[in-house]
Amino acid sequence: MKRTLLAALCLAVAAPLTTFAAAEGFTSIFDGKSLDGWEGSAQVFRVIDDAIVGGTLEHGLPHNEFLCTRRPYGDFELRLKFKILGDKANAGVQFRSERVPNHHEVRGYQADLASGFTGAIWDEARRNKALAKPEPVTVSSIKLDEWNEYVIRCEGARIQLWINGIQTADYTETDADIPRSGIIGLQIHGGGPSEAWYKDIEIKPL
Repeated sequence: MKRTLLAALCLAVAAPLTTFAAAEGFTSIFDGKSLDGWEGSAQVFRVIDDAIVGGTLEHGLPHNEFLCTRRPYGDFELRLKFKILGDKANAGVQFRSERVPNHHEVRGYQADLASGFTGAIWDEARRNKALAKPEPVTVSSIKLDEWNEYVIRCEGARIQLWINGIQTADYTETDADIPRSGIIGLQIHGGGPSEAWYKDIEIKPL
């Protein structure tokens, strides 16, 4: 999973989502000021300008780091904004996931943000592969080093992703042993200097 956050997305396979503005039933899970309700390394993650920032452009990280919710979520629609900085930046949003005991990793589904995988569903620290991956076509709505909008929808065995209103993945899990509930985590990948910014994080139970 490597990345430069250039456009590697698929053609829309469903009607684009409407406005990203807050809608009825959505609740913020980040207050824009603190990391209350989240757990992870305070040396890696901090709050700047109403956003959660992971990593730094001053130096790289020895391994992946995750800032995770303290409570699990099952069926939901998650909306957030993101931007990725750094030539080799790599990040993602974990969901229906869990901390690996006595390890830095988080295991579970990831809405990927990586070169060639942006908009894909990656199975982090479990099957270690893309479960659904967009076709490598250029989509002008992806903005390098600027804010973009991610929507993650989980309902039963079905998982769907959209970036900036364009659907990038539609996957149905066939393994009945895979959990359908878990924590949400914000990743910054180990490697060279980079930053992952996340804000306006809202969730609606389904």
